[in-house]
Amino acid sequence: MILSVNVDHVATLRQAREGMEPDPLTAAALAVLGGADGITIHLREDRRHIQDRDLSLLRETVNVPLNLEMAATQEMISIALEKRPDLVTLVPEKRQELTTEGGLDVANQKGHIAEAVRKLQDEGIPVSLFINPNVTDVDIAAEIQAMMVEIHTGLYSNAKTAEDVSKELEKVKISVNRAVHNGQIANAGHGLNYQNISPIVAIKSIRGLYIGHSIISRAVLVGMQTAVMHMKKLVK
Repeated sequence: MILSVNVDHVATLRQAREGMEPDPLTAAALAVLGGADGITIHLREDRRHIQDRDLSLLRETVNVPLNLEMAATQEMISIALEKRPDLVTLVPEKRQELTTEGGLDVANQKGHIAEAVRKLQDEGIPVSLFINPNVTDVDIAAEIQAMMVEIHTGLYSNAKTAEDVSKELEKVKISVNRAVHNGQIANAGHGLNYQNISPIVAIKSIRGLYIGHSIISRAVLVGMQTAVMHMKKLVK
């Protein structure tokens, strides 16, 4: 099971002062030294954290797979086709949200998303769809023919009671197994941290975990390389 580290919030801290530090490139390099199997960034429409320059430099320098999270807009598709990340993950995006609030509305946006998937995959860029943990969305993702899905683990991560945790974990398990049954690669992410990751790691059908905020939060206290090493040990 691989671990891809999202360095968006390093850029969030930098943009708070609109300065030069901390540098997401340095954070990415230290994450790789700590054992990260990939680096993830989300280039948002409003450029609230990651900037176009970050994408360009990371594409040139990072020596592990680079996953570009983005909305399925023409602007972002054009950028992806130019910069050619190793993977594109299509995600929903709202300007007001603090973080991505849920999976893609694949049921109501099927044609639009399918067109984005086709444009990218026809050019040799694999696409993953960030979707909610339900079988209907998993099956639609298969119809759209995205190579991968990333199952949204936010509801599991935010569950407060043991009963709710168990219920949401089961949804993730069923969705992952359905995706694999459909012939897709299944990943998972959102809200995962050092305390709640073990039950997700136990789902052996998952190819990779995509984690950012909790790693960056620990990195503030112990350093990026050490924070990634701690998470990588749990993933192993």
